[in-house]
Amino acid sequence: MSELDNRISLPAAKRRVSGTSERRTVSLRVQRMRENMLAYGFLAPSLLLFAVFLFYPMFKSVYLSLHSTDPTGQIAAYVGLDNFKAVFQSGLFMQGMKVTLLFVLFTVPTGMLAALILAALTHNRFKGMRVFQFVFSLPVVLSVGSSAVIWKFLFHPTLGMLNYLLGKVGIDPIPWLTSPDWALISISIMTIWMNLGFNYIILSSGLAGIPDEIYESAKIDGAGPLLTFRKISMPLLSPTLFFVTVVSIIGAFQSFGQINILTRGGPMDSTNVFVYSIYQEAFVNFRFGTGSAQALILFVVIMLLTLIQFKWVERKVHYQ
Repeated sequence: MSELDNRISLPAAKRRVSGTSERRTVSLRVQRMRENMLAYGFLAPSLLLFAVFLFYPMFKSVYLSLHSTDPTGQIAAYVGLDNFKAVFQSGLFMQGMKVTLLFVLFTVPTGMLAALILAALTHNRFKGMRVFQFVFSLPVVLSVGSSAVIWKFLFHPTLGMLNYLLGKVGIDPIPWLTSPDWALISISIMTIWMNLGFNYIILSSGLAGIPDEIYESAKIDGAGPLLTFRKISMPLLSPTLFFVTVVSIIGAFQSFGQINILTRGGPMDSTNVFVYSIYQEAFVNFRFGTGSAQALILFVVIMLLTLIQFKWVERKVHYQ
């Protein structure tokens, strides 16, 4: 082929390469668009549920918190931030937070410690250990309503099993649900038992994920059970403990069912946690604006606590 032919054929080759590249780019765009449409199609049911049961109530709460309403829930007037001022000036926020923080303090550390001890005791593969694992996991299958009814019978002042057992060892009956000094403790005992199944399953799974070779190496080096648990199990279990801590604190702040069934916030507001105060304000007193303002304040408090945990507590977590 002469030099003249080469000069003539080069532009045609470049056009063919350019055309192939454009077709490939268009094909990639179409494929990417199809993948995105398929992904959004799979996400659509979840997004619909979130929109109906999460985003709409949240935006509705923001809207109601800036308005006053009549007893039927209809908007009466725009009041700005007056509902938030009313919550702080009436003492509802401080009283609700005080009871809620006490409830969190009673339930979260105790519940996690009990679940951790039980998970450590049943971690060894002894014969018959499956029975104990089943028993300790059993509370997770019960609903809050069923658990509250069971404990309502146990807390009964005269017919309850707890006061019967105390009487057997010479201790006077305790007014579990009728005394302001005992009501929050009683609710906390029931909540610890109710959350024990979930915490136990999560912590048992975390312990089972630790390789046996590490324990065998520690045993060869002469480490005892307590030293092995403190130096090996606890650091490797720290991600699981962090997850259980975050979930337990959020769950404690949102507790409502057992309080509504057992004490209804009483006696003398000793169990009137923040969530129950929101319920009373919105659905008993029919002040939806103030109730919505309380709900938004609780949302901000939980969000701040969660951010603090991820900012400070997560530094103590060993992921490897």
